[in-house]
Amino acid sequence: MKQDIHSSVLKYCALALLAFTHCLTSYSQITERSPSFEAGITVGPSNFLGDLGGNAGRGKTFIKDNNFQTTKLTYGAYLSYQPAEWLAARLSLNAGTLEGDDAIIKGKGGLEEMRKIRNSDFRSKFAEVLLLAEVYPTVFLEFDPSDLYHKIRPYGVIGVGAFHFSPQGSDPATGQWVDLQPLRTEGQGFAEFPDRKEYKLTQMNIPMGIGVKYFLSDNVNIGFEILHRKTFTDYIDDVSTSYIDPALFYSHLPIAQAQVAERMANKTGLITTRTFNTGDKRGTPKNKDSYYSAGFKLGIRLNSQNPYRNSTSCPINF
Repeated sequence: MKQDIHSSVLKYCALALLAFTHCLTSYSQITERSPSFEAGITVGPSNFLGDLGGNAGRGKTFIKDNNFQTTKLTYGAYLSYQPAEWLAARLSLNAGTLEGDDAIIKGKGGLEEMRKIRNSDFRSKFAEVLLLAEVYPTVFLEFDPSDLYHKIRPYGVIGVGAFHFSPQGSDPATGQWVDLQPLRTEGQGFAEFPDRKEYKLTQMNIPMGIGVKYFLSDNVNIGFEILHRKTFTDYIDDVSTSYIDPALFYSHLPIAQAQVAERMANKTGLITTRTFNTGDKRGTPKNKDSYYSAGFKLGIRLNSQNPYRNSTSCPINF
C-alpha cells in the first residue's frame, strides 16, 4: 500500500512538474511571440517651462512654474513595433504650439516681480519626431499576457527625439508677431559676445514619461500618457542671458531690423517705471527650457493574432 502511495505521489509530482514546465514554455512563447505593430493617434494639452511666465518666487524648471493660461493643443500619430508584450519601440510625430508670457505672472512682492517687469512674451509652433521605448512591467504578473481583452497596462517610456521651433514675440509698436531668432536679441553671433552663438531652430530632446493603456478588445486600445521633454537649448522662448547695449543692433543689423530688435529685446518700462539696462539679467542660462504634453491615445494593433493562444494554455486539471 505504501508503495502504491509513493507511486501516486511520484506520478502527481511528475505531472505537476510537467505542467509547471508547460506553463513556463507557454509564457515564454507568449512573451516572445511573433512581433506585432500598432498604429495610433494622440491629442492633448501641452505647455512650456522656461524663462518666460511662471509663478511666485524663484523661477524653476518643472511643474512649479506651469501656467495653465498658456496651455495649447498638441496632436500627432505614431507607429510602434512590439517584439514582446512587455516591450515596444515607438516612432511618434507630433505638432503643436508653445507659449510663455510674463504679463500673466501674479506679482506677490517676491522674485517673480523681476520677471513681470521684464514684460516679454513668445509663441512658437513646433514639430517633433520621437523614437521611444515602452516598457510594460505588469505583463510579468499576468497569467495570460496574450489575452488583452479589457486589460489595463501601465507603462514607462523614454527615448530620444528632435524638434523644430521658431519663436515669435509681439511687437509693442505694431501689435504684430515677429520672428525673434533673426533679431539676435541677446547679441547671438555678435563679435562682442563670442560665447553667445546663434541658436539653431532644430534641436535634440529627451522625452520621458508614464502612461496607461486600456484594451477595448485584443486589437483596439485607448490610453493616456504624460510625456516630458528635456531639451539642450535655452532659446525656445528667445530669452537666456542678459540685456545688451541697443546700439549694437545698429552695428550688426539693417536699420529697420535693428529698430525692431531694440523694441523686442527690452520691453521693460512699458507697464511700470522700472526698466532694465545693459548687463542686467534677462534670463537664466543654466536652466534649459523644457515642455510637456498630456496625450489621449487611440491605438489599433495591425497584426495581433497570436498562434499560441489556443495551443499552449496551462492545464488546470490532471
